[in-house]
Amino acid sequence: MKVILSSKRCHHLARVSIFFLIVAGLIVWMTGCYTCFPKQYTLIISSTEGGSVTEPGEGTSIYYGGTVVDLVATPDAGYHFVEWTGNVGTIADVNAAITTITINDDYTITANFALEIWDWYDLDAIRDNLDGSYLLMNKLDSTTAGYTELASETANLGKGWQPIGTEPQPFTGSFDGQGYEIRDLFIDRPDEEFVGLFAVVKERGIVEDIGVVNIAVTGWWYVGGLVGMNEPGTVNNCYSTGNVIGESFVGGLVGMNDGGTVHDSYSTGNVTAEADFAGGLVGLNDGGTVHDSYSTGNVTAEADFAGGLVGWNAGGTVSNSYSTGSVTGDFYVGGLVGANDYESNVNSCYSTGSVTGDGQVGGLVGANGGTVSDSYSTGSVTGDGQVGGLVGANGGTVSDSYSTGSVTGDGQVGGLVGENNGTVSDSFWDTETSGQATSDGGTGKNTTEMQDIATFSGAGWNITAVANPGTRNLAYIWNIVDDETYPFLSWES
Repeated sequence: MKVILSSKRCHHLARVSIFFLIVAGLIVWMTGCYTCFPKQYTLIISSTEGGSVTEPGEGTSIYYGGTVVDLVATPDAGYHFVEWTGNVGTIADVNAAITTITINDDYTITANFALEIWDWYDLDAIRDNLDGSYLLMNKLDSTTAGYTELASETANLGKGWQPIGTEPQPFTGSFDGQGYEIRDLFIDRPDEEFVGLFAVVKERGIVEDIGVVNIAVTGWWYVGGLVGMNEPGTVNNCYSTGNVIGESFVGGLVGMNDGGTVHDSYSTGNVTAEADFAGGLVGLNDGGTVHDSYSTGNVTAEADFAGGLVGWNAGGTVSNSYSTGSVTGDFYVGGLVGANDYESNVNSCYSTGSVTGDGQVGGLVGANGGTVSDSYSTGSVTGDGQVGGLVGANGGTVSDSYSTGSVTGDGQVGGLVGENNGTVSDSFWDTETSGQATSDGGTGKNTTEMQDIATFSGAGWNITAVANPGTRNLAYIWNIVDDETYPFLSWES
């Protein structure tokens, strides 16, 4: 049987075949060229109080991958652009108000602005917005507008500066001093708690890059040259010089560091607690962290808990830090830390100042109930009982540490540890320079042996020899110029 198709039907079938061939070709072409079409991404832009993003504007925009987008952040009057934050990996300059971002993914970015501080009036206005961001634009001193009315000896009926924030209404914003100094600050509030330039800095609060210089600060409890209580804010790259006086919890920079962080900071002023808890840098470190910091001023507690750096380290950590000032108190007196409490940690630290007290007196730590490791002291130590070149009374752990200072006392006196009820391992004292042949823990060595790397490497220390004291090998905790120096910490400058 023959099937004969009409020419019209043949033409129709041909057109259908061609159509399907074209569609199939398009599918193949589109599949093969899928990557020819750039992917699209979203860019979400916002800003903090004090300005706006004028180019490309704020909100959500869509761009093809690889697009370079101009960014322009414009501050309001009295404000200053600080930085871009968020997904900033492809922003050309995160610190520039005018810059670009290259779109390679979905990004969310924020332009951050801060209120400019030019004089004491501006500084005083921070208390009206304790959650704001602030930028110091120049130094403030006794010649700056507003000093007489706000921060001098005659301000506020002779009380001087009123600290910023309170315990119920603390400072929770950010203050960037940009490396400038606030000088000549006067505070005389002996019956008040939380005394300093800032009274209380709480969670999210940041104070950084500022020096308070030539200060005279007097308060009652929680008194610091910069911050009365840091709970638990951040104090970074700050310093203080001058005199700080209080009843208890008194520090050259921070009175009490309650769970907060103090780092890359120092104090050179004199600190006096008319009762307890005096620290050259921090009076009480309660569960907080103090690191890469130092103090060079003298510290006096007229009762207990005096430390060259920290008066009382209660459940906190002190690391990569040192103190050089003299320390005087009654009980719990240490060249670096007065008392290092249970679950507290002192590591990679040293002290060189003289220490004087009645009981539980140590060149580094007066009384230790926590951990002391990879640390040393060289200052002289004088006390009545429980007196040690490194630790006065130990109920915790001491390891990989040493002392060289002279030690003098009436009872329970040791070259390294005065009284030991804990563990002392791989630690040494110089029997010649200390004047002590015995210790309740540790191993005594003469000066020659104390300058021999074999003494310490043989005890398992992380130590290496270097050519001279100016050379550092940061791959090791300890360095030594063999047969010439005592061990020193590799981070020391």
